[in-house]
Amino acid sequence: MKRVEIIGIEGMPEIKQGDDLPTVIYDCALKQGINFEDGDVLVVSQKVVSKAEGRVVKLSSVTPSPTAIEVAKAGRRDPRFVELALRECKTVVKKIRGHLITETNHGWIYSYSGVDLSNVSGGRAATLLPEDPDRSALKIRESLERLCGKRLGVIVSDTCGRPFRKGDINVAIGVSGFKPVKDLRGKRDIFGYTLRLKKVAIADEIASAAALVMGELNERIPVALVRGVEVEIEPNATSAPLKKRRERDIFLQSC
Repeated sequence: MKRVEIIGIEGMPEIKQGDDLPTVIYDCALKQGINFEDGDVLVVSQKVVSKAEGRVVKLSSVTPSPTAIEVAKAGRRDPRFVELALRECKTVVKKIRGHLITETNHGWIYSYSGVDLSNVSGGRAATLLPEDPDRSALKIRESLERLCGKRLGVIVSDTCGRPFRKGDINVAIGVSGFKPVKDLRGKRDIFGYTLRLKKVAIADEIASAAALVMGELNERIPVALVRGVEVEIEPNATSAPLKKRRERDIFLQSC
């Protein structure tokens, strides 16, 4: 019987800058009676990664620009929050009624560059996305593999909106240890038809599934173990946002 398990890693303390996040994850898993196995995938919330890496900014330290003040007024937001979003983006894709859709320095399309006020300090500070989410995932994976002696995959996840759909969904913004996209081109379906275009965003699917146990409010489960998913091992894999200029331009024009 094919089965996928999603296990929340509970009991994690509040993470702060400089904490050894992989060791914290490993120790909490052991206390919970979890022993890692080859092929396990750990989904780690961007929030705790950003906190461990010091990507937290106190709003009191931010001086908003005239542009940030203008956008914030239209969107009824804190201008310091908007200023951080502007600093973290390379392009403003859309500005609609005070809402910003941006292209971040990582190449991701985000609302307000992924700047987040939730689960930080009650609105007095914001987290920024990790500077290099793929590298963050790599460092976590390598440390965890040294601790447990198993071959793992790691996803750094965050919630994003989707065009023409209501609600956010958890996606992979950093990946290490396996290919984030499963290429099914050339494979045959149950009727013998050869697939020509099919690619599955397996890392995003795993991240979305993990969110069911990680939650979005006050669950305090920033890490989940996903077991039983078939992934293609690739030590040098990355999350691979649209790197080619032409592909990115086509996407931006559709937003």
